[in-house]
Amino acid sequence: MDLELRGHAAIVTGGASGIGLATARAFVAEGCRVALWDMNAGVAEVARQACGESALGLVVDVADEAGVTAAFARTLDAFGRVDHLVHAAAVGSGKFGFPFTNLTPADWLRVLQVNVMGTTHVAHAVAPHLAARGSGTVVFVASVAGQIGSQTDPPYSASKAANINFAQCLAKDLAPRGVRVNTVCPGMVPTPLNRAVWQAWHDQTPPADRLSYDAWAERKLRATVPLGVWQTPEAVADMVVFLSSARAAHVTGQTVNVDGGTVMHS
Repeated sequence: MDLELRGHAAIVTGGASGIGLATARAFVAEGCRVALWDMNAGVAEVARQACGESALGLVVDVADEAGVTAAFARTLDAFGRVDHLVHAAAVGSGKFGFPFTNLTPADWLRVLQVNVMGTTHVAHAVAPHLAARGSGTVVFVASVAGQIGSQTDPPYSASKAANINFAQCLAKDLAPRGVRVNTVCPGMVPTPLNRAVWQAWHDQTPPADRLSYDAWAERKLRATVPLGVWQTPEAVADMVVFLSSARAAHVTGQTVNVDGGTVMHS
């Protein structure tokens, strides 16, 4: 199936690892040039090794509005155009949030600054360019936690719900300009962020009740994922790139779950 992406240029935030990196690789496989934005100081080398010499890797903190604006200018200077934005950069609180009083209001601030305001900064930087071109796509990588009120990390869940809602606002705004906006919600994916959730749970659990990461994940998969398997970064990336392609030309304002049936199950 030809996705008609050859020659296009894409920005992937959070592109140095996990779902972001898998998405960047998937775009490259379709003939796209990619810019990886990430806080990882080694993102330029990751971009070169994973995506080729023409890929761009920029150190960007999406919570920094000026930094996002500057990164977009550098990307546009390098590629001459941007056709697709995939926003996968996100953080969790680093604490186990059940009950929510395990956290303090101060624990919410960085999560909201990155996951909500970071999304806002990226959208404000890139969407006007897409609208002026009269074409393009935006995909936010949210989470099923934004739909089911996961108690594991309330700030993260709330921020992902905000991402889903904001994507729908953008979809309505930008549809008359030929720009499509969708959200992809992964379920359980073995990323550094997922492992951090386990670590937070592990650290606050009595020693006698602690589980290894693999045992904890297996128990959670059996309890919450009807298909009973991890969702892979590549599986999420496949959906993201499909939604960015001509094959999804009539799809906008949608929230698509790649979650092994988790939301259905819930």
